[in-house]
Amino acid sequence: MLQNLGTFDVVVLVVLLVGLTFSSFLAGLFKKKSGSGASEDYFMAGRSLRWWSVAGSIYGTNVSAVQIIGMLGVGYSIGFAQSHYEILAILPILALAYIFIPIYRKREVFTLSQFLANRYDGAAQTAYSLLNISFIVIQTVAGFYIASRTLGLLFNGSGFEITYLQGIIAIAVVAGVFAIFGGMESVVIADNIQTVLMVFSAITVGLLTFAQPEIKGFWGLLHLDQSVPLAQQKMHLYLPSNHKDLPWTGAFTGLMILHFFYWTTNQYQVQRVLAAASDRDAKLGTIAAGFLKLTIPFFSIAAGVAAAYIFKIRLGITDIKPDDAFLKLTEMVLPSGYGIKGLILAGLTSALLSSIYSMLNSFTTLISVDIYKKLINPQANNQQVVRFGKMAIAVVVTLAAFLALYSYDPSSAGNFSLTVSAQLSYLKPGIVVAFFIGIFWRKVHPKTAMITMLAAPVFAIIIEQFYNHFLGTHQGISDVFGVKLNFMHRVFLTTIFCACLQIFLSKRWTKTDTKFNGTDLTIAAESTILKWFGYFLAMQSIFVIAFKMGADKTIISLMAALATGIFLNYSMKTDVPITWKDDRFYAKVLATITIWILYYFA
Repeated sequence: MLQNLGTFDVVVLVVLLVGLTFSSFLAGLFKKKSGSGASEDYFMAGRSLRWWSVAGSIYGTNVSAVQIIGMLGVGYSIGFAQSHYEILAILPILALAYIFIPIYRKREVFTLSQFLANRYDGAAQTAYSLLNISFIVIQTVAGFYIASRTLGLLFNGSGFEITYLQGIIAIAVVAGVFAIFGGMESVVIADNIQTVLMVFSAITVGLLTFAQPEIKGFWGLLHLDQSVPLAQQKMHLYLPSNHKDLPWTGAFTGLMILHFFYWTTNQYQVQRVLAAASDRDAKLGTIAAGFLKLTIPFFSIAAGVAAAYIFKIRLGITDIKPDDAFLKLTEMVLPSGYGIKGLILAGLTSALLSSIYSMLNSFTTLISVDIYKKLINPQANNQQVVRFGKMAIAVVVTLAAFLALYSYDPSSAGNFSLTVSAQLSYLKPGIVVAFFIGIFWRKVHPKTAMITMLAAPVFAIIIEQFYNHFLGTHQGISDVFGVKLNFMHRVFLTTIFCACLQIFLSKRWTKTDTKFNGTDLTIAAESTILKWFGYFLAMQSIFVIAFKMGADKTIISLMAALATGIFLNYSMKTDVPITWKDDRFYAKVLATITIWILYYFA
């Protein structure tokens, strides 16, 4: 890559890499030192984040360079259906804004496990903390892998080649020092800078890709895609229910559950809204992040589809590895010598570390507050808690570097994003069930949460093995859901089993536990929310039926979007009118756009 950069590109790349890292690090360090020095400053940025900082940090944590590269790669290899990883996240994002944020922030907790301790018991708190620490370690290892691999490709042929081992060591040192000494304030500043650069990078690469003569614009891409046989078309959201990677049935079931985990019950994402200055900042920041996420389907995933056509038409090749497609595409479409390539590559390189910073910050919050302070040294003061967290970061960075070196193949040709999602999905359903039942059902018994969370992977393994060795061998079933059970279907079935287990145990134990009469930690309007959601699904089913009966998708998509806007305007109505300054206005717009996309690109 670097051998194709002009001198000005190289200057921009070096200046930005150095400037971005040190400016965010020093700004956060200075602010932390000028404050109280308490653990709230280190772990929660003093609960002072404004909505734009919340939005930038959420987006920078969620849509890192790992996801940009992975999303474009899956768009290249599979198609636009990968957009479900972005589009279907909008419903959980809105749920976070209007259901979970009021609950979490009212209790002023550092971690979501503290909420579980209040809702259930200490065992639930510990189980959640340990599971989330496991998630973060796994994702940090994956982040080291893709970052080192990308750095190797970036510097290939430059005279400064970086091996996979050297890349991992460099990432471990930089990420460790940043996370240890910078704290959350530095992480948020870095996330916001990366958000600006990543949005610019994704949009620029997308626009330049669509401008290629083989594509002739975004609508040209749609026309080109429609000109090939249906089985080869890639600009459709919905793949068959027996598709091995992205079945539409799995997208609306298991993947939706994973979205709810990530956006409403995941510590290192929700920690951003917990650190907001006010509820309004938390809600607006969350909704703004939702708008930013909708750039990914059109400027990254669709660009991956366009890349597949460009590689085939211009180069006559179709066997580029999915995780290498982004850098190969930038070689072809980005001009050298104007600073654009240097700017994008600087953002890409620094953003490779952004999500790692964020995960390490949440890791140290969980292990310091929930494990060290609660279980190891309850008498620890703020300085001792922070000191322990810093030592824990050093340990986990070393462990992650070792695991990344020996558990990933840097020459792998698989779809990295899907692989990591499948690996983590065994543990998540139980957490989602424990949170949702805890919030929506007053009578759930405290002792059931830990059991439900720990039972999830057991259910998942049993369900997967039973299907693959018995149900999947029957042609009638395999024709519908595939020979092997897709992980999204497994997640959905595991969630059902976990919910049944928690409800069964709660009903059984509540009858014999005379001390337990329920708790008031559930939301006050749970029945109203569920009622309106039922109405919304009933309304959408009318448009789905009309679409399946052959109605024009352009008309149906517009009607469904318009109906959604009207419905939300009525259901969100309060004594205070909805104006353009109101977060509800932007929530309504976000939902309306999302519904249009889901119908138009069917």
